[in-house]
Amino acid sequence: MIASAAGQQRSEADRYEPLLRIAAARAVRYLATIESRRVGPSAAAIASLAELGGGLAEEGHDPEAVLDLLDRAGSPATMAVMGRRFFGGVIGGSLPVTVAAHWLADAWDQNACLFELSPVAAYVEEVVLGWLIDLFGLPQEAGGALVVGTQSAHLTALAAARHALLANVGWDVEQDGLFGAPPITVVVGEEAHATLLKALALLGLGRRRVVTVPADSQGRMRAASIPRLSGPTIICAQLGNVNSGCSDPLAALCDAARRSGAWVHVDGAFGMWARTAPARRHLTEGLEQADSWATDGHKWLNTPQDCGIAIVRQRETLREAMAVSGAYYGEPAGRDPMRWCPDSSRRARAIELWAALRYLGRRGIGDQIERTCRLAAQFAEGLRRAGHEILNEVVLNQVLVSFGAGERTDRVIKVIQDDGICWCGGTTWHGRRAMRISVSSWATTESDVDICLQAVDSACRRCG
Repeated sequence: MIASAAGQQRSEADRYEPLLRIAAARAVRYLATIESRRVGPSAAAIASLAELGGGLAEEGHDPEAVLDLLDRAGSPATMAVMGRRFFGGVIGGSLPVTVAAHWLADAWDQNACLFELSPVAAYVEEVVLGWLIDLFGLPQEAGGALVVGTQSAHLTALAAARHALLANVGWDVEQDGLFGAPPITVVVGEEAHATLLKALALLGLGRRRVVTVPADSQGRMRAASIPRLSGPTIICAQLGNVNSGCSDPLAALCDAARRSGAWVHVDGAFGMWARTAPARRHLTEGLEQADSWATDGHKWLNTPQDCGIAIVRQRETLREAMAVSGAYYGEPAGRDPMRWCPDSSRRARAIELWAALRYLGRRGIGDQIERTCRLAAQFAEGLRRAGHEILNEVVLNQVLVSFGAGERTDRVIKVIQDDGICWCGGTTWHGRRAMRISVSSWATTESDVDICLQAVDSACRRCG
């Protein structure tokens, strides 16, 4: 019997090993050649994606052939975010240790919903949440959850806010819904991110019902313009404007909230990581005074997609808002992740987050944030010297540059993207078209910035 079982195990392992070796070899080759290829895919590469389509075959294909097709048609059509010169969004290429940890976790194939089903996934999630609460200097009584991204983190944290505020006025929103519920006032800044507004819509709090507070020239909410508040209220603050990198005055907003009993939620998608860099920490003043926070690891920490983080000051408030029960779940054997977030079946995303935090340590995280901020400043200085207008205060890793009229700016962006040396996206900032540079990757160097500045100069000359 034992010999038979061992033989079966060898047979099952034999099905995986050759395919994993092939996949690893192809992945290593992809990463080894990423710096010599275009950052953005060519039109021909995008057209070749048609090879992956068509009707579903009646019969299955050989697994090695499946991998070959995926690599041959898929790899050329990727955006080279794992390289050193992608600046089109706050998307950092994954640290090597996090990719390796992700692969191992995929081999484990854990469902991280219950401690009983995956003790390692549940335990590691609890560990990393504790590390993050400490790293960001948040209240030790806080609790959290790992979700898909910052938008899901908004949804999770704001659901906790909705629960707490309505419970304070005698309404059980989870049992009785929003029909007939006391209204909740939501205050946002003029530069609130679209994902925050989507989360409000999904929670039934509405996009148009928000009170919008004007922002200054850098997108920071004007705290003095917040109207007199009464009744259940949520103030949504932003730490790290996706265009300018600037942040709302958190301390002033929290002071206003305390006077009226409002809940403060922080959209810290990438800006919260400034807390870890001593030279940038002042930009996060007042962070610990808020009631909930949303960020993620797949931007500035450089973990693989998808890795969102929701944290709530009062952990029991989060647990109550996310409560789920059923006789088939039984009594918790430990911390069940699904009881703290919207998802039940979920991948063990805590593993690569744990690997990043363990590998970098407190000092390494801060160094990574500070270095990318210095590179953004290098970008801005080089562009200024070349005669281009920088539209924002470069306080973090975001740079906005105008090349003159909007139409010319768009032409320059397209030429840069078509050249493939680097990739930057376009945006509209206070009615003006601009190119947005987001320096987020652990791998980017000063030499890469110089190469990109030369590419910008070349594009501008060709655009006249």
